[in-house]
Parts: sequence; C-alpha cells; structure tokens
Amino acid sequence: MKYSSIFSLLALLFIACQQDQEESYRIIQQDGLKLLVQDSLLIPTKDGASISAIMVRDSAAKLPLSTILYHTIYAHPADDLERAIKIAKEGYVGIVSYSRGKGLSTDASIPYEHEADDTYEVIDWISRQKWSDGQVGMYGRGYAGFTQWAATKKMHPALKTIVPTAALAPGITEPMENGVMSNDSYAWAHQVAGNGYLDTTLQKDDQPWRDLSLSWYEKGVSYRAMDSLAGQKNPIFEKWLAHPTYDEYWQGMIPYQQEFAKIKIPVLTISGYYDEEQMGALHYLKEHYKYNPSAEHYLLIGPYTHSGTQAKPEEQVGGYSIGAAAQVDISALIFDWFAYVFKGESRPTLLQDLINYQVMGTNNWNYVASLTEVSTDTVRLYLSNTPSDFDGPFDRGNNGLVQHFSLDGINKKAAEPLLQEVDFMDRTEGAENSYYAPYVLSDTLVVGNGLSFVSRPFPREFEVNGSYFGELKVKINKKDFDFSTVLYEKTWDGRYFKLTLENVVRASQSEDPSKRQLLQPGVIDTISFDNVRMTSRKINRGSRLILVLNGNKHSLDQINYGTGKDVSIETIEAGKEPLQIEWFTDSYIKIPISRIRR
Repeated sequence: MKYSSIFSLLALLFIACQQDQEESYRIIQQDGLKLLVQDSLLIPTKDGASISAIMVRDSAAKLPLSTILYHTIYAHPADDLERAIKIAKEGYVGIVSYSRGKGLSTDASIPYEHEADDTYEVIDWISRQKWSDGQVGMYGRGYAGFTQWAATKKMHPALKTIVPTAALAPGITEPMENGVMSNDSYAWAHQVAGNGYLDTTLQKDDQPWRDLSLSWYEKGVSYRAMDSLAGQKNPIFEKWLAHPTYDEYWQGMIPYQQEFAKIKIPVLTISGYYDEEQMGALHYLKEHYKYNPSAEHYLLIGPYTHSGTQAKPEEQVGGYSIGAAAQVDISALIFDWFAYVFKGESRPTLLQDLINYQVMGTNNWNYVASLTEVSTDTVRLYLSNTPSDFDGPFDRGNNGLVQHFSLDGINKKAAEPLLQEVDFMDRTEGAENSYYAPYVLSDTLVVGNGLSFVSRPFPREFEVNGSYFGELKVKINKKDFDFSTVLYEKTWDGRYFKLTLENVVRASQSEDPSKRQLLQPGVIDTISFDNVRMTSRKINRGSRLILVLNGNKHSLDQINYGTGKDVSIETIEAGKEPLQIEWFTDSYIKIPISRIRR
C-alpha cells in the first residue's frame, strides 16, 4: 500500500508537469499564422533521463493533429525552431527533439547508444498529448536518419512512417566503413558531445583535426594515442575502438536481422551516389526487404552528396552539372510523402516504383520494383599484368607517370601476379598517398601508390546501374591489410568521371563484418567484396572504365599494419617489414549494366 501511494503521487506529479508544459506556450506571428511555441520542453524517460525538445503548432488548426518528429544530436535551437515552424505550416505538430544530454537535458551525451529507447519515449509522450491524433512520422538526414531506424527497433504503434535521408548506420558506415575506422570520427565525437549544443566552432574549423591526423600519421603512434596527441580525452572514441567489429554493441542500436520483419510501415529512403552514408541507406533497404519481402520501402537516389540530400541538391557536384531532372526539391518531396501517408493524397509523382534512380549523363530517371532489377546484365572484367594500350600522358600519381594495366574479359589465371609494395615506414607522402581524386569530373587521375586497370574503349553505349562487386585473389606477407577500390569512366573526350565514392575494405572482415578472419601469410586468399555504393551513369561509345586498386596507407584512415592484433594498438614499429601484395590475374570485378536499346 505504501509503494502504491508513492507511485500514485509520482503519477500525479508527472501529469501536473505535463499540464504545466502544455500551458507554457509563447506565440509567434508568421505569414498570417498564430503559432504556439514551446521551446523548453523536457520529456522524461523511464530510466530517469530527460529529452529536450521544441514544439510548434498552428493555433487555428483543428485538433487532434498528426506529428512530424525530427530527432537529432545536432542541437541548434535557432535552426531547429525554424524546422518545427515549417512542419507546423504544413499542417502538423512540429517537434524537434534532441539526444539525451543535448539542449536543456543535463544527462551525459553519448552518441548512438540511447536512441532506440529515447525515440520510443518521445513518440510515446507525443501519442499521449491532447493535441495528438496518435500518429507520428519522422524525417531527417545523417544522424537524424539513423535515429529513425533506431526508433523502428522497438516500433511504437504510433510511428506510422519514416523518411530517412542519407542515414548513417552505426558499426557499418560510422565510425568505421567495412571495418576501417575513419579519422573524421575522432573530431565528430568532440563536435557533438562536447557540450549541450553543436560546437559550430569545431565544425567550421577543421584545420586542427587535419593537423592532428597528419601528426598521428607522421609520428607513427598507435590509433589509441590520438588523445595524447590532441591533449584531451575522448572517451567516446575510446569506447568505439573497443568494438572494432560489428558486434552486439553496434547491433543493439538499430534493427538487426529478424527485427526488420516487424517494420510494416511505409518508408522512403533518400540518398546519393556521392553520399558518404549511402551504404548505410542501402543496408537498411536490403535488410528490410530480406526479412520483410512485402515491405513498402521506396528508394530515391541520384547524383547527390550527403549535404545535397535534404533540401535542393547542388547544381554542380565535383565539377559535374547534375542536370535539370536531378534538381529535385527534396524537402517538398518529403512533405508530399507525409501528405500521402497522413492525408490520403496521391503518392509523390517522382516515385513511379519502389526503386527510383537518376541516370547520370542523361536527363532521365529509371523506375524498377527491386534493387535486383536495376541492371539487366553484368560485365566481368579481370585484372591483367599486360600493359594497357591506354597512354594517358596527363595521368600522374605521386611518383610520376602511371603504369596502366589492362582490365579485360579474359581470365589469365596462369599469368604472373602483379606485385604492390606498401612501405609503412615512409611517411614523406602524408595524405597524398591517396586513392581517389577529390572531384567527380577531373582532367587528371590520382592513383597514389595504387595500380590502375583500364578497359578497352566500349564499342557501344550502355548504362552502369547498381553496385559493382568483385573477387580478389591475393597473397600477402602479413595477416591482414586494408585496401580500396575506385571506379572511373574515362570519357570519350578525355576526362575522368568518378562513378561513385571510393570503397574501403578490411580484408579480414570482408566476408563477415562481425568478426575478423585473418589471412595466412604466403597463402593465396580469396577476398570477396560487395558492400559498395550504388551508381547510375550512361557510358558513351568510346569511353573506358578504370579501376584503381590500392593497399592503404595514408593520414585519413586507420592504418592496418597486418600483425593480426587489434589495429588500434599497432604502431609504425609493426610496419618495419613492408606489406607485399600479389594481385593475381584471376581477380575480377563485375559491373552491373543495362543495354540501351534504340
């Protein structure tokens, strides 16, 4: 009886608190509307934490209303108020909520870990408000894309749709990609978790972080020594380093395997060919359809960067003019989607089928019912030790003219392998030992210390549609290594067109990202890779395809010295013996294509 009375009292206090919050509106007059604003909400969680939130609704709107929620770690009150106002003007209750520890919340800020629980709590709170009709939709880019998928891990019944844009996937695309940690993740942890709001100073001035990466690279200290070099602790980064594979720590943050089967709400995923988080977006899409084949899950993808996937895309992406057809007002499309779900209006006209992708080099969109239908055929191209007939006098790497080898359709299994040496002790090249060019369209090709494989000119035009994949036969003198691939079109008029962002892979995790399977020194291993970003591009007659293949060593990512130990504790001392890679000529990549019929 005693405990019952205490719980009753707490319940009354909770209700009183909610009523007080509901009556604490301030009013904004805008575009002839009287908007009710609550910008100091604190939503309690069952474990005693609090979630800071902003709420806006039109005072003249007929209640109850559906709610559109944007849940993010990037707490920026001025921008977020404008976001909530925009939602309210569209006829919904607009709510922007923050990760615990952000905004007015005084809890510890830890990216990723609490979002599945906290988004459930926020949605539950919304569903119990007198202005709510019990229906919630979510949207947002990047981290706010991830939080939508986190919300589907527990699937509150009030959640009716999500529109994740460029959604990152913890353990898959951040802070590592295909097992390889990115140095950007160190700076990001400081930017988002250093205080209750987004640290815009750190965000805008990235030179200190570049200097830190270069210092780490030049000194050859372990990855765990970043803190010592920076002169400040980064406990979040240290925790990530303790989970270098896709283990239970990461699996607990987003839907995992059969949990995707329970997601039966309509989903619209938006990404870009040059979006760093595209592999996350495709991971969610593929897993959703794998475990729920009848899912209503749409994909919209085009020649967009990460930043160009939520409002209106940039007209120029790395020197490439994306064209009128790709200039989609994505913000308007998102609210057209919400009108489709919540107001019974027609589905947005651009979404002609489940998979909607823009073909670069044309003004066309293609529409198919599944990712498997994006291409109609594949072209298998093998590595070769034969010099290519492609001359390329303007193609320069760090060491002068590049030696190009053939990329052809003949399996020369008995041919001598190509040898690549990576000298870990040589740090004179800094970040220039790069495996990619910074532009989509360029007059030069940056190969670094990698190998370049060039196809013959194609006799007819076709489309590259989808994600290339491959199988590499290698023999190394160590137990592991990291490598990268980049695919270019050498256009008929002599320029280089990067078809999608570079692909980075840890060899020991290529088969199973949840555990390392070390290679055997001196033994030929087969490394299959298929977690590659999607692209779509019309390849004209006379163009060639170029594959740049490299064993990685540079200042942008973690360096794998190949001892088989935890990569984050390895130092340059483990690299006294250079990495020797033999690339065998029965290695191949498969290019997904569609023939153009006239």
